[in-house]
Amino acid sequence: MNRLQTRPVPDISVTTRGEVTLAAPDYARTKLLAVLERLDEPVLAVRVKLAQEPNHAVARPSVAQATLDLNGRPVRAHVAATTMQEAVDLLQDRLNARIARIRTHRHHHRHHEDRPAAGHEHRPQRRELGSEERRIVRHKTYSLARQSAWAAVLELEAMDYDFHLYTDAHTGCDSVVQHDGATGAYRIASAGTAPAAEPGISVSTRAVPELSVADAVARLDLGGLPFVFFTNSETGRGNVLYHRYDGHYGVITPAD
Repeated sequence: MNRLQTRPVPDISVTTRGEVTLAAPDYARTKLLAVLERLDEPVLAVRVKLAQEPNHAVARPSVAQATLDLNGRPVRAHVAATTMQEAVDLLQDRLNARIARIRTHRHHHRHHEDRPAAGHEHRPQRRELGSEERRIVRHKTYSLARQSAWAAVLELEAMDYDFHLYTDAHTGCDSVVQHDGATGAYRIASAGTAPAAEPGISVSTRAVPELSVADAVARLDLGGLPFVFFTNSETGRGNVLYHRYDGHYGVITPAD
């Protein structure tokens, strides 16, 4: 029996931006229903965003994002492709992979040799702006979750993030975790006492730089990295400054 026949099917909310074809939302719903059919857990909500970028110079102008509420845990995937159909197909595959990954992390702390590559080749292409054009256009402030290193990894995987800012449950220090695509391991840096290393997780012992936001912008521009983790010289808290896909900057700061 189809699993969806035995429990309520959540409404799949699809929003669009740009010149998305009329057929794309229904195609996305069909693909997301196929994801739901594989699940045993209740799915409380499904949100899909489809965007067609107007810039023809962008190699992958079709962008698809989905977030599932999987029995209280958000699971997210974000992809880009040359066509919207391809983007939705990739979205289905990436959601299935995200769900499989968090199940793996939930039950087993596997070694990094068993992990596939991060698969960021299908992420949206970042718009290139000149340094004089870039602005901090989003400032997010929220209370950081107190998490163990592996709980932070689970959050990183579930939400398909490039990085995840959290408070280490053992040290009480603001920390950031990221996936190292070159080695397959997870890397943690901490604005304070470093947590103990675990198999598959490397912990940096280098001091996090203490910077103003303006200095962090300069470092991000010079370093060519997707984000900079730093101790804010005004607040003493760990902050992340990152490149947005629209070419501008975003900054994440913990709530006091």
